[in-house]
Amino acid sequence: MTKKFLSWNVNGIRAIEKKGFSDWLIKESPFIIGLQETKASPEQVPPNLRALPGYFSYFSAPQRKGYSGVGVYCREKPLEVSYTLGSEEFDAEGRFILLTYPRFYFMTIYFPNGGQGEHRIDYKLRYYEAFFKLCKKLMKEKHVICCGDLNTAHKEIDLEHPEQNLKTTGFLPRERAWLDKFFGGGLVDTFRMFSHEPRQYTWWDYKTAARSRNVGWRLDYFMVDEGCAKKVKNAYILSDVPGSDHAPVGIDVDL
Repeated sequence: MTKKFLSWNVNGIRAIEKKGFSDWLIKESPFIIGLQETKASPEQVPPNLRALPGYFSYFSAPQRKGYSGVGVYCREKPLEVSYTLGSEEFDAEGRFILLTYPRFYFMTIYFPNGGQGEHRIDYKLRYYEAFFKLCKKLMKEKHVICCGDLNTAHKEIDLEHPEQNLKTTGFLPRERAWLDKFFGGGLVDTFRMFSHEPRQYTWWDYKTAARSRNVGWRLDYFMVDEGCAKKVKNAYILSDVPGSDHAPVGIDVDL
């Protein structure tokens, strides 16, 4: 049976609910959707969003209020839910949820941004390393489906102005090198299985009204293990869905 998986950096779950998020989600009816940058602790998520018809919901939030945060809505209750990447240093920012199912693992992750200085770039790269270490372990057990905002554009095709951004975090060679490790070490970038067209972006800067001109970056990904990649029937960007500075992304998988 083909199942739809979606991922969306919503840039504030309470803000996007005012723009029709729950109606959109029910209409799309994914099997699982992973959210990033929810900017709300579980108790701050409105009751109607914690109990959407037909879905189980799980949320993780950082110690810092109004920052980061991830969430998941799923049709089937998982065997287990984990909120830890295995280190207090990383878990304190509420960026990770792992669902365990009989045949696969599902992760939603809001990877750190490298802004605010060298120490955050270092944190981001160590987060990549911790994530990939966990992925390699899980891939030995069953299929792995990972979604989220990686905060890095992998190739020149993945942003509008690559040459101007070679020294900008999100397109630094050392950040992109980690994506090379992901996609050379057992994970697959599902979108590029189906499209090699340029100007396919998932994030646009609000401040410069970049979305209307499609001056963007592809920062949001679905990554799966190589065995699962054979079961992926489609991958796409829902670029016409408003409400956030990111677009939702999705895959259809025969599981």
